[in-house]
Amino acid sequence: MRGVLHNESTQVMTSKHLVDPELIELLEIWPETPFTLENLPALRALRVEIPPVESAGAEITVTTHMAPGPVGAPDVAVTTFTPPTTRGTPLPGIFHIHGGGYVVGTADEMEPHLRPLAAALNCFIATVDYRLAPETPFPGPVEDCYAGLAWVLAHAQELGIDARRVGVMGESAGGGLAAALALLVRDRGALQLSFQHLVYPMLDDRTCSAPDPHPYTGEFVWTAASNTFGWSSLLGCPPGSQGISPYAVPARATDLSRLPPTFIATAALDLFVEENLEYARRLMRHGVPVELHVYPGAYHGFDFDPKAEVAIQARRDRLEGLKRALRPKTTG
Repeated sequence: MRGVLHNESTQVMTSKHLVDPELIELLEIWPETPFTLENLPALRALRVEIPPVESAGAEITVTTHMAPGPVGAPDVAVTTFTPPTTRGTPLPGIFHIHGGGYVVGTADEMEPHLRPLAAALNCFIATVDYRLAPETPFPGPVEDCYAGLAWVLAHAQELGIDARRVGVMGESAGGGLAAALALLVRDRGALQLSFQHLVYPMLDDRTCSAPDPHPYTGEFVWTAASNTFGWSSLLGCPPGSQGISPYAVPARATDLSRLPPTFIATAALDLFVEENLEYARRLMRHGVPVELHVYPGAYHGFDFDPKAEVAIQARRDRLEGLKRALRPKTTG
């Protein structure tokens, strides 16, 4: 099991001694139910009560639209968050994709966090309710995201946004889908993204079958067993199999050039830390501007903690990164 070491005296050690003490309390909130097909309905119904960490953003207008889905598939729900606008001044935008290991989660769960973010950034945010695995394996989820983005960009004028200043953002599996969407947008050539903002993204199924797994990651919140379930559900085959598309697993892409400027935030005890570091390294090797943050003593989902200093710093870094990404581009 990841996150548990056995030394020569068979003493069991965990990574808990490496956790920032201010983050210990949050661990008591997270459910420990394992991901199985039998437990999946209960996990989807579960709501983890984590209070929002910013003000409500009461002036934000929240609207749900139905966008045409992929060919032969249902329409896609896209929820938008729009601040009061200055008439004639288009807003920059964020296309958001929620997390949940590809198997749980909904767009509406993120409203307490996206509403204040739209207010703080004075930007438009759209979040997409993509279909979940295993009922809808790849390519359904990423195609739903592409359809949602295409609808937002096609309706940019009536939504009051600048289509040239829209980037993609996601956390965990949402970060993996955001990275996959950026690859799909680049390769299809019909749309454009101005940045990608990836928070502890789920990028590489091969982490499940690594011959030398990191001994101190993945003990908390999102474990190796959860990771195997999530990837198996999305791919419809064992993680680490041959011939898997990079639009399902972004780390499988051999060419990362011509992707938009990238922000990656991850945690030192997160199961994804090494795949996140490697993706950042490869992006830089392909000439993509990258801003990378790694937070010590932190685990997957740590930034939802309302009080811990490391979580506050992570949210501050994300906000500043988004502000820079959303600024008008200068020429000359």
